[in-house]
Amino acid sequence: MLIAIVGSTGTGKSELSLDLAERLIERGQPTEIVNADAMQLYRGMDIGTAKLTLAERRGIPHHLLDVLEVTAEATVSNYQTDARAAVAEIIARGAVPILVGGSGLYVSSVVFDFRFPGTEPELRARLEAELIDVGPGLMYTRLQAVDPQAAQRIGPSNGRRLVRALEIVELTGAPHLAALPDEPVFWRPSILLGLRTPREELTPRLDARVERMWTTGIVDEARCLLADGIENGVTASRAIGYAQALGQVHGTLSQAEAIEATQQLTRRYARRQVSWFKRYAQTHWIESDARDRADDALAHVDRGVLTAQHPATAP
Repeated sequence: MLIAIVGSTGTGKSELSLDLAERLIERGQPTEIVNADAMQLYRGMDIGTAKLTLAERRGIPHHLLDVLEVTAEATVSNYQTDARAAVAEIIARGAVPILVGGSGLYVSSVVFDFRFPGTEPELRARLEAELIDVGPGLMYTRLQAVDPQAAQRIGPSNGRRLVRALEIVELTGAPHLAALPDEPVFWRPSILLGLRTPREELTPRLDARVERMWTTGIVDEARCLLADGIENGVTASRAIGYAQALGQVHGTLSQAEAIEATQQLTRRYARRQVSWFKRYAQTHWIESDARDRADDALAHVDRGVLTAQHPATAP
């Protein structure tokens, strides 16, 4: 059985995953955690991603943290392969895997039966050359003509994703969204647990979190990552918080401007996360500030296991 803990940033997913893992371990069930936060894949990106330190992991094995250099490109298809391999290995050891993170597509690529179209090097090279020649605006207009839903979701400025969407359309003859299932089917038996916080409570919490990122040293961390080539990384350089911290390092943003921009982007990202996970009716939602949230989560797990084992008699 695969357990996934989802929800927007700032709702306490990591803490719940640890609490739930400890309860399962106390019952004699080994448990391991698999990261599903795209930015926590990167080495050295710790403060801005709220990555748990080794000491904070309470001795529970964690997987897919610090596995990429900041110059590497993170892709959902590669993540799916690596995460599913980690899950399969955990289950083979007789342990329970808990997938935890707020990167919606990354979580869904593991939990649900997502099949990603391959890539064709010559076609990709041609589209990337066109992106350089004409810019993302015209690529966006092209995508609007063949797949308006994908264009609306991607937006006019993300050239890398526009290229990928156009590549999928040319390869498959189908819209980009055709790669995603309309009716999600589990990859393997799974339990989805979601943490939610009312927006009026979450917004000030997220703003305070961003301020803590600055007081605990994200600018110094970003400065160190310059030596590792973060600005050459397609994915890492755009991470919320790091892009703004780098702007402060280079003097294009003041500290106040960098913090404000990061707060705005974080709030927007949280809204997208909420919208993404709301689409899955299978999710059991838990209030993030509930004192008994770990017990609630464990009860959902027990019911899910019972249902999987005895579908005709389970409540």
